[in-house]
This record gives sequence, C-alpha cells and structure tokens, in this order.
Amino acid sequence: MKGTLMLSWILIICLSQVAVRSQYYSDTLPYHPRPPKVTNLHFFMHEHTGVTAVVLTQANITSNNSSVPFATLVAVNDPLRTGPEPDSEVIGNVQGISLLAGSNASSTQYIEFGFNTGKFNGSSLSVFSRGEPGLAVVGGRGRFMMATGTALFNPILINATNVIMEFNVTVVHY
Repeated sequence: MKGTLMLSWILIICLSQVAVRSQYYSDTLPYHPRPPKVTNLHFFMHEHTGVTAVVLTQANITSNNSSVPFATLVAVNDPLRTGPEPDSEVIGNVQGISLLAGSNASSTQYIEFGFNTGKFNGSSLSVFSRGEPGLAVVGGRGRFMMATGTALFNPILINATNVIMEFNVTVVHY
C-alpha cells in the first residue's frame, strides 16, 4: 500500500513536470476581419402564374371564398430582370417556395435570388420571411457570403396571369 502511494506521487510529480516544461505548439495569428460592404441592388421579378409559379399542394377547405386559397404551397422559379418590361435583360432568377397561410393572403416565403450575369455572377441571396413589404435577407453565397439585410418590394403589376415585383435590396456582406 505504501509502495503504491509512493508510486502514485512520483507519477503525479513527473506528469506535472512534463506539462510545465512542454509548450503547446501553435502559431498565434492576428485576427483581421474583412470590412463589411453595403450593396444596394435594384431588379424586377417577372412571374407567370402556372408557368413560373405552380401550386404544389392546397388544403381541402370548402368554406374558403378567397381568391388566394388558405394553406396553399407554391413553388416559384421566376426570372430576375433589370426593368419591368418583359424584354428587359435577364440577370438571374428567383427560386423558392411560398406558403399562403393567412386569411388576408399573407405568406411565408423562402426564396433565393440567384445572379448569373455581371459582377455578381454565381452569387445568391437567401431570403426567409413573412410576405410583408420587407423581407429579411438571412444569408448568401459567392460575393454575398454571410449576408444580412432587407429586400423591400413593390408590386408593379398583378393580374390573373402575371406578377411583376420591383425589389430594392440592401445587403451587408463581407
């Protein structure tokens, strides 16, 4: 018993000396964060009902008299253009889903603005928000890495077959 206790103390002393005399190997590098950039974007989304926006599923509610049925899930794949004209330059597309869940045609949306021309070619912005006048930008990739911001929209044209929305997007990214 006395020998075991003595051996234990010797091991503890030796191990503590090893820990004190050795150094953890690491090179400490200074942290230099990239300065945040603020980018303002202006573009138009052109949606054609039944072509670029398709109803995936809808709740079977017979008492709904709304033009936009409650509990409807819609998939979108709309072109982004530089202007409201149908022949304006295509700069990307919007892909995502929209859940129409309110009695006043409000929606919750997950959409991604993907850019395939110009300075932001290959970059995208992710938006997840309720369909109020401003949508929350919650991320991005490419030039919009770690993006946050807001996407304000203004309906230009809404009829039975077409929707044209103007977007003013302010993004803070690195």
